[in-house]
Amino acid sequence: MPAYAVIGGQWGDEGKGKVVDYLAESVQAVVRFGGGNNAGHTVVNSRGRFQLHLVPSGICWPEMDNIIGNGVVVDPDGLLAELADLSSRGIDTNRVLVSERAHVIMPYHVLLDSLEEKARGSEALGTTGRGIGPAYVDKASRGGIRVGDLLELEDLMPRLEQTLAFKNELMTKVYGGEPISLDDVLAKCRDWAEQLAPHVGPAEQTVQDLLARDNNILLEGAQGTLLDIDHGSYPYVTSSSPTIGGAITGLGLNPQSIAGVVGVYKAYCTRVGEGPMPSEIQGQVADELREKAQEYGTTTGRPRRIGWFDAVAGKYSRLVNGFTGMVLTRLDILDGSPSVKICVGYRADGRDLDRFPVNTSLLDRCQPIYEEFAGWDQPTAGATSLSQLPQNAINYVKRVEELVGCKVQIISTGPAREETILVEPVIH
Repeated sequence: MPAYAVIGGQWGDEGKGKVVDYLAESVQAVVRFGGGNNAGHTVVNSRGRFQLHLVPSGICWPEMDNIIGNGVVVDPDGLLAELADLSSRGIDTNRVLVSERAHVIMPYHVLLDSLEEKARGSEALGTTGRGIGPAYVDKASRGGIRVGDLLELEDLMPRLEQTLAFKNELMTKVYGGEPISLDDVLAKCRDWAEQLAPHVGPAEQTVQDLLARDNNILLEGAQGTLLDIDHGSYPYVTSSSPTIGGAITGLGLNPQSIAGVVGVYKAYCTRVGEGPMPSEIQGQVADELREKAQEYGTTTGRPRRIGWFDAVAGKYSRLVNGFTGMVLTRLDILDGSPSVKICVGYRADGRDLDRFPVNTSLLDRCQPIYEEFAGWDQPTAGATSLSQLPQNAINYVKRVEELVGCKVQIISTGPAREETILVEPVIH
């Protein structure tokens, strides 16, 4: 049986956790393929409300395999705390498997992240300060430490000693920070190895075995397409590939095993951190939407920037990922708005653009070209069928479909699992 990917179509925070939790009923495994604990997925179901950062969003389903793939960078302290919290709330975490090939976020990565961001001054990228970028830098420069290395600490020690000596030089002499003790790092590694050992294994082979036994699996991304290191609004991006390409390399998957790629979009746009956002709005409307939706980062608590739905960016995400369908989340947040808008094009430097620019400076100069639609007073919150939606809301959804070029398969009308309209099946 095949794999189905759930990919963010915007700047992250689209509600992928809720979508994965909803779809997980039809699969045997949920597999996280990229990013780190700089992302947060909120899941609300009969078991309660859960804020997940590394553990896949299928964790609340019994007998579900939850796999963290090689493309993820793992903060062991964060993962262990998350597992402990889930266990304390009655969630079985025994089926959480971490790839032995996944890279570890070391204590010096976290310090370097903060020091580097501070050194950028006014050009700061708005990172979460959790060491994600520095960990991926070490991975690319072939100086990283993988989860499997922690289980062979005697073999790791010479390399760790050399790496830490270099990092301490960098932190103290370039950034003016404090050095880290080798003994402290080794103690951390021993503790991590002991606690993580039951969860560590050949995740990539496990995924292949599941597929070979005719199981459906769900591939879970973090962040969104517009934050992709290659395809996003560079340099204001994350350090990994949240697109479908990242799913393939982040799990060692054969592309032919992927039967569907679902793009998740909010009914409006949000963004956390710095970088261009052409359809961003300010003032009372933005403030009201932010408070109504509680648009604050799951991981950082930072207020999210608010904008109208950007169909130019949305179509670009569809093209990059080859979306076979889309999910529209948080439609209920637009309830009661006298009018709603969709950005259908950009205007910059005296010319109109209908494509997402590669040049970030140009993107930053882009002004939105809007289509405006009448709002709706009848609530969509909690709706579970299309017949419960007001006509103006249906008109809005249809126009989003037309502009993005993709069929809406699911509409989310609230945070809970059951507050969902299934327009057509995603998993077959």
